Amino acid sequence: MLKLAEDERVVFVGQRVRYDGAAIFDSLKGVPMEKRIEMPVIEDFQMGFCTGLALTGKIPVCIFPRMDFMLLCMNQLVNHLDKLPLFGWHPKVIVRTTVGGKKPLDAGPQHTQNHTEAFRNMLTSIDVFETTHANTVPMVYDMAMQRDHSCLIVEAP
Repeated sequence: MLKLAEDERVVFVGQRVRYDGAAIFDSLKGVPMEKRIEMPVIEDFQMGFCTGLALTGKIPVCIFPRMDFMLLCMNQLVNHLDKLPLFGWHPKVIVRTTVGGKKPLDAGPQHTQNHTEAFRNMLTSIDVFETTHANTVPMVYDMAMQRDHSCLIVEAP
């Protein structure tokens, strides 16, 4: 995340980006607070907000701590961000999410679902990447930054 933060256009948006309490917060260690925008639990708005930021030239890293709750932003993701290129608009949003693990603590069925394949089937202009090993995470984010369009990155331990 530090490498992404070096780009002046990048801003990190999501739950637990400014306040501790989730693993996502720890992954932003060293990222300046002025590059972080905290959101309440309001997934649909968050995705639309990030699309708007991208239309102004920012590159939002739109963070959802658990993939399960991305279902609440499907309207903005599938019907808006994914379809804008069909109308000549090319916002670039890097959507970041994780699949909850079962070790050391099982987070339960509402926090550990992996919907990567469903997203791949629904999205036509957004690249979907799934990374299952920590050593591949930097490479995937480098690829996302090199693209001129939006990406969804699923960190699945």
